[in-house]
Amino acid sequence: MEKKKDQTGTAILGTGAAAATVAGGTTASAVVGGSAATIMSTVAGTPIAAMGSAAGASGLAGGAAISSGLSAIGSVVGGGMAAGAVITAVVPVVAVTGLAYGAYKLFFSDDK
Repeated sequence: MEKKKDQTGTAILGTGAAAATVAGGTTASAVVGGSAATIMSTVAGTPIAAMGSAAGASGLAGGAAISSGLSAIGSVVGGGMAAGAVITAVVPVVAVTGLAYGAYKLFFSDDK
């Protein structure tokens, strides 16, 4: 007997991949090659700024915390603030996609 394709699971993963591509591409086009001031003005008031601030050096506040956090996150892949901004834009989308796919497989999939 031939195994049927899991169209719902494929749709979840495809949608997540598309959303991550859009989030990363949009953020990258806004910050790559920009100055620190350009990057800060782009991410101000967004979840990217909140995550960057949380990852920043302790004892810092505001822009210093955000820029040090984005730089620290970006350094993981050999980049700086711009790379950190792109990573923090994409990671939540990938995480939600993973959770959605996992919940689907656990509760609704026939693959037991």
